[in-house]
Amino acid sequence: MPYEPPPYLAELTLAQIAEQVAQRKLPPVEGWAPETVGESHMRIAADGTWFHEGDPIRRPAMVRAFSGLLTRDEAGAHWLVTPFEKLAITVEDAAFIAVDCVEKDGDLAFRLDSDELLFAGPDHALRVAGDLDTPAIYLHVRRGLEARLNRSTYAQLAEIALSNGGEDWRVTSQGQTFSLLPDEQG
Repeated sequence: MPYEPPPYLAELTLAQIAEQVAQRKLPPVEGWAPETVGESHMRIAADGTWFHEGDPIRRPAMVRAFSGLLTRDEAGAHWLVTPFEKLAITVEDAAFIAVDCVEKDGDLAFRLDSDELLFAGPDHALRVAGDLDTPAIYLHVRRGLEARLNRSTYAQLAEIALSNGGEDWRVTSQGQTFSLLPDEQG
């Protein structure tokens, strides 16, 4: 059965986005305790491209499958975890890229480069890094993993802030307020 990506966020209602979020089933990585630890020879570039032994992984289905096995430990190391192995993976910036954003009924929904949909809020906080000249916004995904907002998604989020009278460059989603300015991270 061929993979069909979900429709554009702007075409979905809040209820449809919530249904897609609820349908995502991830492997129970947290419950696995593999005895073998090793190296995956994989890397996720800053632009979100996945590589294995220096060559790009060209099959999106493989990337989606691997993305569900990712975790990040407290020391900041990234791992691919299966019931049998825990393999190190190099991540240049963030494990995911947020490629789309939309506001629906006061909540912010994001699409990741893995086609996963998330709502910003208590479980998926926005974090700002960098400085005013080169800001970077990250969305917490799960298990210590983050998605960096690409340029167009950053622009979408800024437009949402401004359209809501956000001259203070803040956005709200699921009862949480997030600053979009690096010097106001708190």
